[in-house]
Amino acid sequence: MKTTLSPQISEHSLIELKGVTKVYGTGSASMQALRGIDLHIGRGEFVAVMGPSGSGKSTCMNILGCLDTPSGGAYLFEGVNVGNLSRDQRALLRRHYLGFVFQGFNILNRTSALENVELPLVYRGMAAHERRESALRALEAVGLKGWETHTPGELSGGQQQRVAIARAIVTDPKVLLADEPTGNLDSARSREVMEMLTAFNREYGITIVLVTHDANMAAYAKRIIRFLDGVIDTEEENGETP
Repeated sequence: MKTTLSPQISEHSLIELKGVTKVYGTGSASMQALRGIDLHIGRGEFVAVMGPSGSGKSTCMNILGCLDTPSGGAYLFEGVNVGNLSRDQRALLRRHYLGFVFQGFNILNRTSALENVELPLVYRGMAAHERRESALRALEAVGLKGWETHTPGELSGGQQQRVAIARAIVTDPKVLLADEPTGNLDSARSREVMEMLTAFNREYGITIVLVTHDANMAAYAKRIIRFLDGVIDTEEENGETP
């Protein structure tokens, strides 16, 4: 997969949307979720995406995560038009280049923290001892050393989200897509999660795209993009992060 995505890469461009539209349904029942989005996200950026329900921000995130495809326009990842990739190639892009963190944690309830973090590496076909070592390092990076054998039922909400973040970073992704990652957490745990994401962005250069309703969480990003009615309404640089 890496050879597929290696040519024609510009020095700074990582993600580009060019005139992207998304229409659901047909005829009189159709609904245009995106109305010609132009967006550039550079390597190592931390971008927050905001907007009311129905504004198009979640649809945009799904397209960036290769969970959905545009109806029109182009999505370029490292200079490659994702629309020209097969379904299997898009799955490889997700597996090797993208990490996901969700509001609901999405971790397996009857499985230990270590096994949850290992899961993406199982799909990659990594040997068991390598999986274990990588997962242990990821759990240590999120402050869960010593909690490896605990199941989600034995962890707090904040700890469960840390497991989810460890699972997202264990593959060493180029982009971390975080969809309302603090939505189920109290303010203290929310700040911990955001400080952790900020550290990964600063120290490891992971590009982060954060979808949030919370302006306090968006303030951690370096750039804030606001969607409204299927278009980008405003964009602003954030000079002062918490």
